[in-house]
Amino acid sequence: MENWILLAQFASTLAMTGIIWFVQIVHYPLFSRVGADAFQRYELDNTRVTTWVVAPLMLVELASAILLLWFRPMDASMATLGANAFLIAAIWLVTFVVQVPQHARLSVAFDAVTHYRLVAGNWIRTVLWTARAMLVLWIVEQQM
Repeated sequence: MENWILLAQFASTLAMTGIIWFVQIVHYPLFSRVGADAFQRYELDNTRVTTWVVAPLMLVELASAILLLWFRPMDASMATLGANAFLIAAIWLVTFVVQVPQHARLSVAFDAVTHYRLVAGNWIRTVLWTARAMLVLWIVEQQM
């Protein structure tokens, strides 16, 4: 059972790490090029469609991290699995405290300051997901 849970953790974490780097380097910076007239519709559509992609992955990540605490792989310490869960909690906190409010403001109209805060705030998630990817890769390596 723990192998399947670890595999779900591994796959969802690496997928989200790739997505967050794409969002940080390509997607969010290009918001400023959409144009004022089309931006509100773009932002609403972007948020809706992006949610369909990232929400399932984030939920699998969260559920599998919690399950790993109960069905601990042989060579994974509770400290490592706790750090993993802590990083996920931090990502969710930044998502709902920093990123979601910025998207809500941008859904009204494009604003350069809000856009800057969205991109800057997303660096926190980018670093956290990258740290998670390294940690999960290390956990997997310990099981081999």
